[in-house]
Amino acid sequence: MRSRTVSTRLGEDEITLLDDLASRSGMDRAGMTKTLLRRGLAELRYDEAVAAYRSGKVTLSRAAEMAAVPVWDFIARMREQGLSLNYGEQELEDDVRGQF
Repeated sequence: MRSRTVSTRLGEDEITLLDDLASRSGMDRAGMTKTLLRRGLAELRYDEAVAAYRSGKVTLSRAAEMAAVPVWDFIARMREQGLSLNYGEQELEDDVRGQF
């Protein structure tokens, strides 16, 4: 994957925290920034998938796809999000045919 430089402004307290986390993890600032950004993006992606599933806009398999996690991982985290399994016959048929 080709990389590009992205910059942002942070307050002194944020930089201190970033550097402390990086030091404790054996990383440099850039490595810690990438780690935090990747975690944040993954969590935001998951939150978006949860909201779409909760509102009924997407199926279970589509929500898992949006979150970039296996369906079983999404199901395993449903309770912590207060979600219930809404899985009907049509979804089962689609999943069996591999249309998710």
